[in-house]
Formats: sequence, structure tokens, C-alpha cells
Amino acid sequence: MATESITDEILRLKKERNAVILAHSYQRPEIQDIADFVGDSLALAQKARAAECDVIVFCGVHFMAETACILNPERTVLLPDLDAACSLEASCPAEDLAKFLEENKDKNYYVVAYVNCSIGVKALADVIVTSGNSRRIIETAPADRPILFVPDRNLGAWTARQVGREMTLWNGACHVHQMFTRDQILAAREAHPGSPVVCHPECQEEVRLLADHVCSTEKMIGFCRESAADSFIIVTETGILHRLRQLVPGKEFHPVNIEKCSCAECEFMKLNTLEKLRNCLRDMAPVVRLEESLRRRAEKPLLRMLDLSK
Repeated sequence: MATESITDEILRLKKERNAVILAHSYQRPEIQDIADFVGDSLALAQKARAAECDVIVFCGVHFMAETACILNPERTVLLPDLDAACSLEASCPAEDLAKFLEENKDKNYYVVAYVNCSIGVKALADVIVTSGNSRRIIETAPADRPILFVPDRNLGAWTARQVGREMTLWNGACHVHQMFTRDQILAAREAHPGSPVVCHPECQEEVRLLADHVCSTEKMIGFCRESAADSFIIVTETGILHRLRQLVPGKEFHPVNIEKCSCAECEFMKLNTLEKLRNCLRDMAPVVRLEESLRRRAEKPLLRMLDLSK
């Protein structure tokens, strides 16, 4: 079936199901183009909560659809491919975190969980953060409790430096952002002289220290739009390049070449396709289902995040 007819079918099914399609900025260009909303984790969490619909189709990875389901228990949440996982989420199993907290209960940790984690981890957290709001939210953390930041050690270290507060960091990382190295950034600077380096805080410190600006994917758009520069080196998953070129026309955006492949792509994000999006709307499956008591526990820190992000 031609792409155009699949697109038409998706639009028809979306109307029939009273559905809204959310897509993360790392999704394939054709999925971003058909989505009702495209953004990062915080923006999409807010859109999911505010959407007037019966069905939410989340084109992203599993924890994102799970988050939409936590915030929208009365709606059906679909994920085009249930195998769309996340290496960062996998680096912090809920049972391991529960064991750590039990073994260190005398410390009374204030648990800050990056949204890239499972519902089980969210249920153990005091508050959730994204790369776009971690500094703001950690500034509100109780001064008399030590902070445990899970699961991303790179975002945690960057935020700790921004806030000026020591934190215990879980040893987790995103496999895509972990691939970027100092030498690759220096090579990109040589290939594109004068282009500011814009990097995601999930990158390693050696990369962040070479960047002209460190920010979330959503804030990259504003920075590049407002900057006087007309060319940028973008250090994150390459899906964001499509959106940058759409929203900031007339400027050039260059990915960083990494070893063993030409660009940094998340194979899990790219599992979702137009065909799978069409099929999930047609079949109303796969449905993301959550155990209600666990959902309620995970909802509290998520709502705290959304309240603090207003």
C-alpha cells in the first residue's frame, strides 16, 4: 500500500476512534508529520493530560505510553510496537531500586526519577523530572534529605552542577547519547567551523564540556531559532533534525558522526512505522494496561512534576 493511502487511512481511523496521535521528536519523519503533537517527554505528558479524546496513540517508546496511561486512566492508550523499549529505562529495574532503598533506608533518600523509567520506578519516586525541568524541580527538593537521582547518571551529574547540590547518582545511561565522544565533537567542530555545539544533558561530561549550549530536545528548538548563528552541530538522537529543519527554516543542522555508523539513531524509537500506526488504530491494539494500585502510586510523583512545571 502506498504511503499516501496509509496516511489517509490513519487520518480516517483517527477520526473514527476520536484519537490523538502523540509523537516524540526522535520518531521517524513521516510519523512526526502525521502526529497531532510532537515534542519531548514533558510537552507530551502535558498534551496527553489535556487532550480531549477517547484514544491516545503514543508514538515513542514503552515508558512514554505508560506515562500517558498513568495520567489518563479513563482513556485507551495504544503503542504501535510494544517492543519499543528504552536502554535507559532498562538500566534501573524497579526491584533493584527497591532493594537499594531498603538497604539504605536510614539515609531517607529523596528519590528523583528521570521520566525515562518504568512505572515501578516511578512508583518508588518522590518526584519525576525531565531533561527540560530537572534543574527547576530539584531546586524545590527538601534541603534536609539527600537526593538519589535515577536512572541517568549523566543528566543527574549535569543537574547537580547546575543546582550546586550533591546527589547520589544511579549508574544508568542512554546507549545512544553514551556513544558520543570528545573526539567526535572536535571532529564535528573541524568539519563545521563556527557552528555552535548544542548537546543533550544525557551525554557524557566530556561531551557536555565542549558544548556551547546544553538543553533538552524541546529547548534546542528555541535556542537555534533565537541564536544569531545559521549553522549548528546537534548532539542528540537524529530524529530531532527533522523537526529543527521544519521549525527553524533557513538554518543548517549537522548531526555528529559516531563510530560504526553515520549517525546516532535509537533503534527502539525507529521501531514505530506508519504501517504499525495504522494497524494499532485499526485493531485497537497493542493496548498499554497498568495495575491500578501501581498506577496510583506512580501518578503522585508525576502530578507533582506537572504542578511544579506550571
